[in-house]
Amino acid sequence: MKQLKSHKTFEGKTEFWSHESAATKTEMKFSTFIPNGEVKGCLIWLSGLTCTEENFITKAGAQKFLAEKNLMVIAPDTSPRGLNLPGEHDSYDFGSGAGFYLNATTPGYADHYKMDDYIVNDLYNMITNEFKVKNVSIFGHSMGGHGALVLGLRNPDKFKAVSAFSPIVHPSVSPWGMKAFNGYLGNDKSAWSAYDATELLMSGKKHPAKILVHQGLQDEFFAKELLTEHLREAAQKAGQECEINLCEGYDHSYYFISTFMEAHVAHHAKYLN
Repeated sequence: MKQLKSHKTFEGKTEFWSHESAATKTEMKFSTFIPNGEVKGCLIWLSGLTCTEENFITKAGAQKFLAEKNLMVIAPDTSPRGLNLPGEHDSYDFGSGAGFYLNATTPGYADHYKMDDYIVNDLYNMITNEFKVKNVSIFGHSMGGHGALVLGLRNPDKFKAVSAFSPIVHPSVSPWGMKAFNGYLGNDKSAWSAYDATELLMSGKKHPAKILVHQGLQDEFFAKELLTEHLREAAQKAGQECEINLCEGYDHSYYFISTFMEAHVAHHAKYLN
């Protein structure tokens, strides 16, 4: 693990790191904010399409609220880099910058696109072993909101709380999700449900904590890609406690995320503290 940059922030430190990943077999990068004093827990942030380890830590305005709650955050990159696989750089919504937080099974991608293993094993173990923080939760935005919901539902023993901004809640039936799943998992749709929050809830997966979601109603992707009501319906049928806030006038950007970041940090603090 190599430190690349460090900046004093709200008496703590915002830092950037790189390390060799066992899961992806590549160098991976991540950013952190670590408050001054005792750290009571760690939030993993999963970013959206085209993002890197820098977007959240520079735009979300989370450090002030994290420092107040004595919580750290770790924000990994959204895919392996530098592989030049066929089709990897052809579009913004597949390949580089668009790992979808799953373990790929298709030729080429299966060797490196193991973002599920990267988050749940590599990153989680780094938090507990290198940063010495035992309580961990997960949240994210858009593609990362999808990842947070899925990995949280699949690993309730590891992640004490789950929340999301503008998540892709039913990727098996949305254009972004179908493209990614075809490319990473192949055309056998029976394999897709393991990485679909709506399908997981319908199959009986639940998280013991309340799931928190904020979704902007002026989000250009709301109706076609995000399908928020599918999550609400599945959660109700499954008996999963889920608070979904539909926010008038807000879009898909970090201006929206920063507006409601304090609420999400407070939500996680209830379970991490």
